Amino acid sequence: MSQSSVAAAGAVAWLDGTVAVVHRPRYDDWTLPKGKIDNGETAPRAAVRELAEETGFRVVLGRHLNTVRYSVRGAPKRVDYFAARALDGAFEPNEEVDEMRWLTPAQARQILTYPQDRAVLAEFLKLPPETTTVLLVRHAKAGKREGWRGADIDRPLSPAGLRQAAALRDLLPLFGADRMYSAPPVRCVQTIADVAGDLGRTVRIEPSLGEQGYSADPAAAVAALREIAGGEGIAVVSSQGGVIPGLISAYAKESGLDLPEVRAKKGSLVVLTFVQPGLGLVAADYYPSPLPKP
Repeated sequence: MSQSSVAAAGAVAWLDGTVAVVHRPRYDDWTLPKGKIDNGETAPRAAVRELAEETGFRVVLGRHLNTVRYSVRGAPKRVDYFAARALDGAFEPNEEVDEMRWLTPAQARQILTYPQDRAVLAEFLKLPPETTTVLLVRHAKAGKREGWRGADIDRPLSPAGLRQAAALRDLLPLFGADRMYSAPPVRCVQTIADVAGDLGRTVRIEPSLGEQGYSADPAAAVAALREIAGGEGIAVVSSQGGVIPGLISAYAKESGLDLPEVRAKKGSLVVLTFVQPGLGLVAADYYPSPLPKP
């Protein structure tokens, strides 16, 4: 009988030009911080939790780096790695990790025990650590249009959509959500309203990022996204299925980024990563709705 697979998550945590590596006494190895994903937990949530447990540091996630697959005692294992900016904290030895070091990438490359960790580090180094992130969300479920008697712009989230929004309330802060923007429909605003409330922010309505505005002037939507990306802090944008794939594809084409088909299911998130100069788009990482399965 084959053993069940193991899912885990970790990160290249960076701070002032250095990256974090940890020593595990059980294996006498030096690795990037990582750990198993708990039941009902998302990979981003697990990565943030494991970083805190193993290094003592609070982090904000950035782009997805690699998915590493290997076998542990006959069981397949998958580890998703992220870039992560360390904010604050202090290391204390614990049961799993007895030493943690902040090293230059060259020093880390020399000390890491496993080639797959060095490959993850190499992926991290393909871009500068300081990047710009926009969290592009498709509104959560809002029932069927034909079942709503009022104006479509006023159609609210369904009970399932409210559950999706609650799950996004946990997910978005892991990536440093700070500023909030939405297309005009009520369902778009509702999807991120609780996150905005938690942060003490208001949701700014951006008509060009709704389906009506995008249909009338797609170039204006691309310009609006670029302007939002250029602001201070990490922005959340809640939009619609008739906007997101075309908007991302158009921006990627302008940036010279070759993307596969862009997905945008209800309640999903696309983490957009931009670099200077010019705020070119360099990554678009898709996360399906984080709503836990019943």
